[in-house]
Amino acid sequence: MPLTTTTALLAILIMALTTFTTRIGGAIIMSRIPIGPKVERFINAMAGSVLVAVIVPLAAQGDWGARFALLATLVAMLIVRKPLIAITAGVATAALWRLV
Repeated sequence: MPLTTTTALLAILIMALTTFTTRIGGAIIMSRIPIGPKVERFINAMAGSVLVAVIVPLAAQGDWGARFALLATLVAMLIVRKPLIAITAGVATAALWRLV
C-alpha cells in the first residue's frame, strides 16, 4: 500500500478506533467483574509484565545511554520509591549521556 495522505489518515483512524475499542471494552468488562484479591493480583502482574516487555528490548538493543538510563531509573526507584522521580532520573541520565 503506497504511503499517501489518505492512507496515512486511514491508518491513524484505524489505530484510534482500535485504541478506543480496547479501552472501552476493558472498562465494560472490568465493570462486570468483581475485583477480589485474585483479580487484583492479576492486574498488578499484568502491569509488571507490560513494563518488562517494554524495557527488555530497550536494554538489549538500545545504546549505552538507554542502558544507563534504565540503571539510573532502577537505582532511583529502589532508593526513593517514587516513580516520577525515578523516571526523571532515567530521562536526565539519557539526556546527559547523549549530550556528552
